[in-house]
Amino acid sequence: MSLDLRELRCLVAIADQGSFTDAAIELGMSQATVSRTLASLEAHLGTRLVRRTTRSSELTASGERALRHARRILSGVDELERDVTTGESIVRIGYAWSALGKHTTAFQREWATRHPGTVMELVRSNTPSAGLAEGVASLAIVRRAPDPRAYDVVLVGLERRYCALASDDPLASRRSLTLAQVATRPLTIDSRTGSTVLDLWKPNEAPTQIIETHDIDDWLTLIGAGRAVGMSAEATVHQYRRPGIVYRLVRDAPSIAVYLAWTRGDAPRERDAVIELLAELYR
Repeated sequence: MSLDLRELRCLVAIADQGSFTDAAIELGMSQATVSRTLASLEAHLGTRLVRRTTRSSELTASGERALRHARRILSGVDELERDVTTGESIVRIGYAWSALGKHTTAFQREWATRHPGTVMELVRSNTPSAGLAEGVASLAIVRRAPDPRAYDVVLVGLERRYCALASDDPLASRRSLTLAQVATRPLTIDSRTGSTVLDLWKPNEAPTQIIETHDIDDWLTLIGAGRAVGMSAEATVHQYRRPGIVYRLVRDAPSIAVYLAWTRGDAPRERDAVIELLAELYR
């Protein structure tokens, strides 16, 4: 008995949609068929993949591992079909918060000009590996170097660090800020994927009130409401402009390294071309 792609697509749909009902709608099949298809996959793998409740579904630890493999397999199948039927290949580049900021459009356009036979897609995945571990990307733009045991990285550029704050905050009247001034406000950070860590401050000088967030929209909402300030890379300034929020350079903060990452021992063939173009843009 071999794996069926329909089973893998079913698992991905359940994970993405959050319930069997919504997965059935997404796949265009009945809920009973979704249940049978998942049961077939679980029987094949010999383990339970999904915990089902009356309102939602949750992946088990085995399900999470299976999901990562399923995404990679389905992505490879999609690339195979595209390559054979159209002559085009595809490279998916993941990112967590901001892609390339002011360089994003230039990167997309220049890539299309130089490599017309390879479609490039930017995929937002707010995870520490920016989509690599989840199988949704073969390369990733990260501003925090991932585990070197699992990933290879190359430095492609540096970005200045900015503070985001409500436009009516008294500090907004200043052209630039210092780390000490930022520390006078509650600070919202994403400890999983963000580039802001308390080690930026000297001992006893760090912000005393921290509000954890895990999504750029939640981060911006907190800041716009005046409940906190945030610090992020220059790319965020260009990619996420919002009414009621201003960005000010933090002049004494160190620059943020921008890396291109890929799974160790599994570099896609487009890696060198992507590195070359990114290095040109950040030069």
